[in-house]
This record gives sequence, C-alpha cells and structure tokens, in this order.
Amino acid sequence: MIRPAISDYPEHYREYIGLVPEGDIIALINAQIEETVAYIKENEDRRDFRYADGKWSFIEVVGHMSDTERIQAYRLMRIARGDKTQLAGYDDEDYVENAHFSTRTIDDLLEELVGVRKSTVSLLKGLPEDAWENRGFANNGEFTVMALAYIIAGHELHHLKLIKERYMV
Repeated sequence: MIRPAISDYPEHYREYIGLVPEGDIIALINAQIEETVAYIKENEDRRDFRYADGKWSFIEVVGHMSDTERIQAYRLMRIARGDKTQLAGYDDEDYVENAHFSTRTIDDLLEELVGVRKSTVSLLKGLPEDAWENRGFANNGEFTVMALAYIIAGHELHHLKLIKERYMV
C-alpha cells in the first residue's frame, strides 16, 4: 500500500496524514488504539479538565474521537463501494455539544472507542485491493479510500498529541 498523495485528499488533512508513520495502515490502525486507550485510562482523573475556556474537556475529546472515526469510516465505506454521492460534512462542535459525553464514564467511552476501532479494522480488512484507489466526495472535498484510512489514523494521533501537550499540564 502506498501513502496517499496530496491530490488524494483536501489540503487541511495534511497534518493528520503527516502524523501517520510508514507501514501497513491496517496493522497501524489496529495497534495504535491500545496506546490511546492505555494513556486515556491512566489519566482519567483529568476527565473534566479543559485547558482553556471554551475548549472541550478531556472526556469530550475522547467522545469526539469515536464520533469522527465513525463518520470517516462511513465515508470510506461508501467510497470503497463506488458511491459517487457528495457526502455531507458535519459540525464537530455541535456533535460534542449534543452528545453529553460528560454524563458518561471514561470506561464507557473507551469501550465505545475500541468497538468503533474494531469495526473500522474489519471494514478495512474486507476491502478488495482495487477499492483503496476509489475516489469520492465528502464535505466538499475529494478523497481516496486510502486517504480516509490515513485520516482515521492521523486524527487519533492528532488528538493523542493534543491531550499530552494541553491536557496534562
């Protein structure tokens, strides 16, 4: 599998894709969740911490990670299956506000995150080789299936990095 080219996704996803190390993307996605879950679990006492007014709490970031992976995996599935429909964007601020993540436990949200990841890995493992190059449209941008897989991995790495840098002060 070849890393996605810049023409395989909108420019604003470059940071996410740049965080993903070389290697088998499915193996990476499958393995990285363990580090994320362990780190979040170790720091669950920070669950309500916000590094600034108006920023998401630690637990809201965890919930956001599941929501976003679900959405990106759905986009990936539709594009992999040859769907050419322009898929809508979403407002992550609205999703977090309406999810009420703060009423849930870290364990509950981590169970959900792991379940979402297992579903993503199963989806990726079942893709035919030629589907990885399929192109489709979401949120007014063009993506390949491969780019969406990298975005899923990179989004998690991005938020784990932010948690370490901003929530552990």
